[in-house]
Amino acid sequence: MVPFSSRVYAQLPTERPNPRTRHIDRRGALAIARAINREDALVAAAVSRQSRAIARGMELLAACLRHKGSVVFLGAGTSGRLAVLEAAECPPTYGTTSREIRAVMAGGKSSVFRSQEGAEDDPQAGAAAVSRMGQNDAVVGIAASGITPFVRSALKAARRQGCRTILVTSNGRPPGNPAHLTIAPDVGPEVVAGSTRMKSGTAAKLVLNTLTTGTMILLGKVYDRWMVDLKPTSRTLRLRGERIVAELGRVSPARARSLFRSSGGSVKNAVVMARKELTAKQARKLLLCCGGSLRKALEL
Repeated sequence: MVPFSSRVYAQLPTERPNPRTRHIDRRGALAIARAINREDALVAAAVSRQSRAIARGMELLAACLRHKGSVVFLGAGTSGRLAVLEAAECPPTYGTTSREIRAVMAGGKSSVFRSQEGAEDDPQAGAAAVSRMGQNDAVVGIAASGITPFVRSALKAARRQGCRTILVTSNGRPPGNPAHLTIAPDVGPEVVAGSTRMKSGTAAKLVLNTLTTGTMILLGKVYDRWMVDLKPTSRTLRLRGERIVAELGRVSPARARSLFRSSGGSVKNAVVMARKELTAKQARKLLLCCGGSLRKALEL
């Protein structure tokens, strides 16, 4: 892969100077804080303008997971850390497995905590990271500039292997874009030119939150507004699960606690047990017949 020239980098939206923060180094602390806040306020609107693309991304990821495929979030630097954060939150919240949703960080796990210079410039590592993926899988590359070699190479290799590919970026027109779908909030230049951990990072976090949450809703892992596929791997999650069972099962907290234990820590099973007056085994069978959908099970 031919590296981009310094001229290309200089023309990136993420590298341009921000006219609204000219001479920011001459301002006092309060003025600096207000200037940064004003710039941050532009991010949500920029992400909102990408709603259609984000919705298409949700449908794409949901289709992959329905067909027993996997989703990989992949990036370098700030983008890679956002990928790791997004993938890490899905198992406890929505009951996904590490095979279904995972993250790849340029430079490996150690780069999550300490910057590894040059890792983002390794296209071979990007391609290797997705080498075992196929047509039922999806790769979500995150790159503020849109031209990070590690991410571009991974997306290119994944597409060649038949994967669905999504690029989350702050550059609406990255040259030679290899992704099937591009989600590109136009956040404008950063407060400090090139500091993409700021507005670009915030935009990417909002996009990823919406992508994963929407995907899980489409897959039936949310009932009404409750996370009914959570894994009770901590006291907080266990207590939350019991509260959800009490609310949706229309039973007392004590009864909810008992049902939750009997169900093996499954909110869906416990709610079906409560509402349908079934055993844990019968509730699991009913949910299986309904494709895991709590709504369908309760409406029968």
